[in-house]
Amino acid sequence: MIKLSPKNNSNVILELKNITKTYATGTNCFTALDNVNLKIHQGEFVSITGPSGSGKSTLMHIIGLLDNPTSGEVLLNGKDISKLKEHQLAQIRNVTLGFVFQQFNLLAKTSALENVLLPLLYSDVPKHQRQEIGLAFLKKVGLEDKIKNTPAQLSGGQQQRVAIARALVNNPQIVLADEPTGNLDSKSGADIMKFFHQLNEKEGRTIVFVTHDMDLAKQAKRTIVIKDGKVLEGKNA
Repeated sequence: MIKLSPKNNSNVILELKNITKTYATGTNCFTALDNVNLKIHQGEFVSITGPSGSGKSTLMHIIGLLDNPTSGEVLLNGKDISKLKEHQLAQIRNVTLGFVFQQFNLLAKTSALENVLLPLLYSDVPKHQRQEIGLAFLKKVGLEDKIKNTPAQLSGGQQQRVAIARALVNNPQIVLADEPTGNLDSKSGADIMKFFHQLNEKEGRTIVFVTHDMDLAKQAKRTIVIKDGKVLEGKNA
């Protein structure tokens, strides 16, 4: 298991240095990210927003170690991880990052509890402790009475809460959410955002979420605006 303990007392968890990402499209080359520099600090609540095609999803993929930059460095706890092999990155993703997606990405024929337990299958947590931990996180998101329900038996908001419990179960340093309210009605979306605020304010969780909705983005303590692959703004709200 790769351990990434901080090199110093800096509270910068993740830093992007001169990140460029290009894609070949036939005989042309498309630049999705253009020399992006960015720091995420411990305990921040950050939103990433911008128009369609701006590069925000690519940026989230780089932050989430789901894609490699064409050039530049990705530093996690002060260590450059951009050149690591895929199996090494997979270990880091499972322990350090928690993911919440617009589509929930739950296993359809699997119970809420079993979905939450999935990250623990690839961790060092002893088997006899896993169910207790999963139950605790379902209780945290208010679904202790839905542990046996499959996704089809849950509302959209409940499915997203299961996804959040799954994202938290390994106690990640950073929670990454990609359009987390995109498939929810306004009330369920507001409930999910309220829960993210509670995670940040009461537990000090670092939250980074992508949204195309500027009003939603302004709920974060810092908003990063990206356009044409360049970061235009990253000021405190």
